[in-house]
Amino acid sequence: MIVKDFMTKNPVYTNPKELISNIKNTMDREKIGKIPVLDDSGKLIGVFTKTDLKKAMPSEATTLDIYELSYLLSKMTVEKVMKKNPITIQKDATIEEAAKLMAEKGISSVIVMDGEVLAGILTKSDLFKAVVDMFGFKYDGVRASLEVSDDCGVLANVSKAIADHHGKIVSFITADGSDVSKRIITFKIIGLKKAEVEEILKSLSADIKDIR
Repeated sequence: MIVKDFMTKNPVYTNPKELISNIKNTMDREKIGKIPVLDDSGKLIGVFTKTDLKKAMPSEATTLDIYELSYLLSKMTVEKVMKKNPITIQKDATIEEAAKLMAEKGISSVIVMDGEVLAGILTKSDLFKAVVDMFGFKYDGVRASLEVSDDCGVLANVSKAIADHHGKIVSFITADGSDVSKRIITFKIIGLKKAEVEEILKSLSADIKDIR
């Protein structure tokens, strides 16, 4: 699964000279929390977020009156508060790489690049869509999780047994098992009923963790 297949394409962007008041209106209208900042040549030079917007607002302790505040905000530009050297990822990176990067950096979205050109933005919502696709949630079928030995041919045996009964695996994921010698496999099967899948797995002496 590749980032470019799940990212939000053609994202809203701005330039460093744009007024913060205008960007606030754009963010509210488009319901977005992050806007890439490009210079006149189209090069990514920063990112402006709702957090930056809050930091730009005067504190409640200010002695300025409402007219002075309005005047200051009307003159402030994006370049004054944007973050430089924003975190990015290439569009051909994997979804796993993007999720790991976002988790490590504690960010809810990441700017996606095609080389040096802005290509899109990947958000947590986009990652959720990828997870839904990965687990085959859109299919009506049987979801099963089982723990198997981490030996060559085990997965092939499970797949063959299901295929022999005219079942079709539409999603397949593995994870660490209870120890280093085992793997947890979770898959979605269509074309078979729950009882049929359960019978197949039991015939393989599989350690069924969940089936529904």
